[in-house]
Amino acid sequence: MANIKSAIKRAKTSEKRRAHNASMKSAMRTAIKKFEALVELKDVEKAQEAFIIASKKLDKAASKGLIHKNAASRQKSRLAKKLNSIQAS
Repeated sequence: MANIKSAIKRAKTSEKRRAHNASMKSAMRTAIKKFEALVELKDVEKAQEAFIIASKKLDKAASKGLIHKNAASRQKSRLAKKLNSIQAS
């Protein structure tokens, strides 16, 4: 454990941020999984709503630096492709 006051504060802050980041990342992954589950069921309307939610979570994560913006863009593109495939059929 740190002895210096500023190091103690940084350790506390880092732990809080780590917990928050883990929570946000988990919520993002959950939104993606919910969308993919709806795609499997071929439920177009609910999948569209889930896609919007997942996109927002990805954008938010990218803007906060949780994931890279290109990674978010790539994931959104893949989700959109899945959505389009069930809409076409």
